[in-house]
Amino acid sequence: MSRGLSTVQVAGELNKMVAFIRQEAEEKAREVAIKTDEEVAIERSRLFRAESGAIDANFERKVKEIERSQQIKKSGITNKTRLKLLTAKQELLENVFEHARTKLFNVQNDTQRYNGVLKGLILEGLFMMGEESIQVRARPKDKDAVTAAIQQAKTEYATQSGIDAEVTIDESNPLSDDCAGGVIISGSHGKITINNTLEERLRILQQDNLPKVRFRLFGENPNRKFYD
Repeated sequence: MSRGLSTVQVAGELNKMVAFIRQEAEEKAREVAIKTDEEVAIERSRLFRAESGAIDANFERKVKEIERSQQIKKSGITNKTRLKLLTAKQELLENVFEHARTKLFNVQNDTQRYNGVLKGLILEGLFMMGEESIQVRARPKDKDAVTAAIQQAKTEYATQSGIDAEVTIDESNPLSDDCAGGVIISGSHGKITINNTLEERLRILQQDNLPKVRFRLFGENPNRKFYD
């Protein structure tokens, strides 16, 4: 008949069991710690990548905002500069023609030249009207010069057109002495008029020759795509 374990043997077996359980617990704890460290490292890496991506995205957004702001400022400066340049050019053009207007009053100082101008203006009016009865408005101080110019223009007109027009000075409605000179011609009992004053001819000259004057002053416009 077998004998039971002694007290010493029982205590030994219990110690072995306790040691085994402790070893198993420690190994399990180590596994959990390793796994936890790995998970923490993975989560830390994920958070770092996410934060780094957010920082990069925010940086790129800031860079784009700065670039956009710089482009807007640059465009604004360019437009302001272009506007100032255009304004300066326009002022220069206006000054050129304004200077020409001030010189109009000097035309009358050359009597021979001015008489030729008057004859040409009246003759042009006769051809444009094509009528037999014409009235001419002029400055009172130009009466003698205009009378002589009328006779010359009538003779030349009759030679070229075969029409002996009646041309008279409208003394009831003269041009102002503020006018630089020239004449206003009317026909059809005043229903049709031709403004051949020096101021009006300069205005027409300015309108017709502005592109040429602009080219002479500033050269060719690189932005111009169409030409007359």
